[in-house]
Amino acid sequence: MELKRENGPKTTMAEDSQRRRSDIQGPTNPMVTPLLTDLYQYTMAYAYWKAGKHTERAVFDLFFRKSPFGGEYTVFAGLEECIRFIANFKFTEEYVTFIRDAMPGKCEEGFLDYLRELDCSEVEVYAIPEGSVVFPRVPLIRVAGPVAVAQLLETTLVNLINFASLVATNAARHRMVAGDDKSLLEFGLRRAQGPDGGISASRYCYMGGFDATSNVAAGQLFGIPLKGTHSHAFVSSFMVNANPQLVIFGEKKMNMMLDLDVSLDEIVEKSLIKADGSTSCEDFVTLVQMWLAKIQRTKFLTSGFGETNLSELAAFTSYALAFPDNFLALVDTYDVLRSGIPNFCAVALALRDLGYKAMGIRLDSGDLAYLSCEARKFFQAIETEFGVSGFGKMSITASNDLNEETLDHLNKQGHQVDAFGIGTYLVTCYAQAALGCVFKLVEINNQPRMKLSEDVSKVSIPCKKRCYRLYGKEGYALVDLMTGENEPAPKAGERILCRHPFNESKRAYVVPQQVEELFKCYWNGSSDKARENMPPLKDIRERCMKQLKQIRPDHMRRLNPTPYKVSVSAKLYDFIHFLWLNEAPVGELH
Repeated sequence: MELKRENGPKTTMAEDSQRRRSDIQGPTNPMVTPLLTDLYQYTMAYAYWKAGKHTERAVFDLFFRKSPFGGEYTVFAGLEECIRFIANFKFTEEYVTFIRDAMPGKCEEGFLDYLRELDCSEVEVYAIPEGSVVFPRVPLIRVAGPVAVAQLLETTLVNLINFASLVATNAARHRMVAGDDKSLLEFGLRRAQGPDGGISASRYCYMGGFDATSNVAAGQLFGIPLKGTHSHAFVSSFMVNANPQLVIFGEKKMNMMLDLDVSLDEIVEKSLIKADGSTSCEDFVTLVQMWLAKIQRTKFLTSGFGETNLSELAAFTSYALAFPDNFLALVDTYDVLRSGIPNFCAVALALRDLGYKAMGIRLDSGDLAYLSCEARKFFQAIETEFGVSGFGKMSITASNDLNEETLDHLNKQGHQVDAFGIGTYLVTCYAQAALGCVFKLVEINNQPRMKLSEDVSKVSIPCKKRCYRLYGKEGYALVDLMTGENEPAPKAGERILCRHPFNESKRAYVVPQQVEELFKCYWNGSSDKARENMPPLKDIRERCMKQLKQIRPDHMRRLNPTPYKVSVSAKLYDFIHFLWLNEAPVGELH
């Protein structure tokens, strides 16, 4: 078939499809190919082809039935990867050969030829924008196209949406508990389920509200800010020469300088240029020693602080020499209050003399609420004692197997933590294994279809639909409304009857102050319909943060949230129940 563009040469549909594909990069993960699906998608495709049904126009809805983590909302993520997959959906000869050999029975060569020519030029995809807050039963993605092609897309699309939306929601829940004034850092790569799990988690945790990641590859791929300092191994790799020594605060005073020289011998390059580049401090180590001595002589500061580990001081000093602009120290290798905090302060004050500002500390064990409060008191005392403006506000980061519940407990206990580094429970979605997205046929050849079940929660809502979000006077979302495709759109200020899809007694009139249509076209196949461009990840994150604020607080709370209303129009309600009665077999008693 030839296509003619205005003021341009004729092109074949295949050529036009190739042009459209070239506009969109392929999936981030090269394993996302037409083979990343279940075998039954190919057996169904072959059966469709044998029956001559493979080109019949079908509509599928991708949705979930219940929000995760016992909550009432979900963050929709993974759409960009779906569009990348669809735009580049094409079978290589290698794929076709493998499918021929993998089929449970012999398939005709004509079907393989069909696969060789197959792409998504006849598919249209409408979806809710990525980063949106979404609710059960409302379609996230609507796929319309030849039934065989749509089925071949099913498993891959569900796979790309399930984990992405689950981990983005998990991140958003952590953000809601932590509050807007705290920094959230994703530290989960080493505990994630494989490389793809780690990369995906970093991407979608950022989308869900985290500020940065430790994952360097994710930073390179998606432009996510990177954060990281050093581990306990770095600190413990420095040693006092023969016998580990402890510097005793109190009586030794300046005599400790001799002991310090012994432990800091490992630091070869001791000079540091001032922040303004004017001059150089030739012996930064001695400057650190001087500040530690000053701290030691201050009775208020040393009350309760008995000793400091010299190898830890050497490690901190060495790290500060390497990163004077980004000095953040892990202070719990030996003892937070007796060693880590005083050693950090000595190095931070020495850096300040040269025009640098230390970033803060990280706590990775112990009673985080108590230790953060004690660290804050120490920093404030330094500020008062030495007149160091702003030192009392030094950043405190906490890590150590944190999760949503831990953050909630810390809030109730009272803490002074400014940033949280969260890993295992976040990226593995430890509290819930999967979101449970499904992909259901709702229309074929313009005829609505419906899946029935004795379990009402598994009954699907038929036909091609339009979806709207209705907002109230306070700017919060009141209800999500589904209507038939040809029904008039609801209007602001007009009274609308909203009905529960299956419970006849649950209904309400709504007078919305604002109406938002949720679906937008993201893949237009070979049609001339305008399609949305995929926004940058940062913009998607901003959308997510904005959307979370548009949902009523009682819908968002951790425990016992108020159910959010998802409704259908009166006309769609009547049609659902008409089709239900028409499709359900009538029992017979004897």
